[in-house]
Amino acid sequence: MLETAVFTNSILGVVQGLTEFLPISSSGHLILAREVLGVVGETDLTFDALLHFATASAIVIYFWRDVRMLMETTLRLPSKLVSKDPLDIHDQTVVALAVGTIPAVILGLLLEDIMATVFRNPALVAGTLIAGSLVMLLAEYAVKKDRQIISLGHGWKRGLMIGMFQSLALIPGMSRSGMTISGGMLFGMDRAQAAKFGFLLGVPVLLGAGTRQALELGVDGLSLAVLAGAASAFTVAILVIHFLLKFLQNNTLHVFIAYRLLLALSIFIIV
Repeated sequence: MLETAVFTNSILGVVQGLTEFLPISSSGHLILAREVLGVVGETDLTFDALLHFATASAIVIYFWRDVRMLMETTLRLPSKLVSKDPLDIHDQTVVALAVGTIPAVILGLLLEDIMATVFRNPALVAGTLIAGSLVMLLAEYAVKKDRQIISLGHGWKRGLMIGMFQSLALIPGMSRSGMTISGGMLFGMDRAQAAKFGFLLGVPVLLGAGTRQALELGVDGLSLAVLAGAASAFTVAILVIHFLLKFLQNNTLHVFIAYRLLLALSIFIIV
C-alpha cells in the first residue's frame, strides 16, 4: 500500500515539475493525472500546494543569485523611499514583484472554496486550456507585429498588470507560466525576460500557499509518499526551468499553444 502511494505521488510530482513552468498548466494536468490514476480525493489541494512549494523552492535554488540580490535590495529599499532617492532597476524590480503578488493573493483567498470544487473539473480544464491559448496567441501576435500593447517601464504598473495575468492561473488550465509570460510579452518584455520575471513573481504565492498547507497538514501528514512527490517535483522542476529559459531565447510559444489545443480537444472527446 505504501509502495503504491509513493509511486503514485512520485508520478504526480513529475507531472507537477514538468508542467509548472512549461506554459501548459500544472494544476490542469494534476487534475487530469488524478482522473487517469483514480486518486481523486479531498486532500488534492493540500498536496498540490506542497508540490507548488517544492517547485517554488526550485526557483529559489536556480535563481539564487537573483533572489539574494532582491532580498538585499528589499532591505535597503525603505530608506531610499523615505529619502526619496531615485530607484534603480533592482529597486523597481522589487516593487514590481511586490505589487504583482497582490492580485493572486487576494483572489486566491476569495476563490479558495470554489477552487476546491467547481474548478476541479476536466471539462472546465479543457475550456480554460483553449482560453489560455488565445491569450498566448495574442501575446505572440503583439511581439510579431512589434507593437506591445503598452510599455510600463520596470516599475509597479507593469508588475501589477503581469500580476493580474498571474491571477488568471488560479483557474486550472490557464497556466501561471503561460499567463505571466504572455503578460510580460504584452507589456514590453521578450519571452525569456517574461519567463524569468514570471518565475520570480510566483515564488511568494507558491511558497506562501505551500507553507500554509504544510502547517495545516501537520508533521503527521508529511508521509513518505507526500515527501516523495515533493522531491520528484523539485528535481524535475530544476531541469525544466533551465530548458524553458534556453528554449524561449530562440523559439515562440506556438508549440505549447498547439499542445494545449490538442489536449483540450482530446479531453472534450473523452469526457
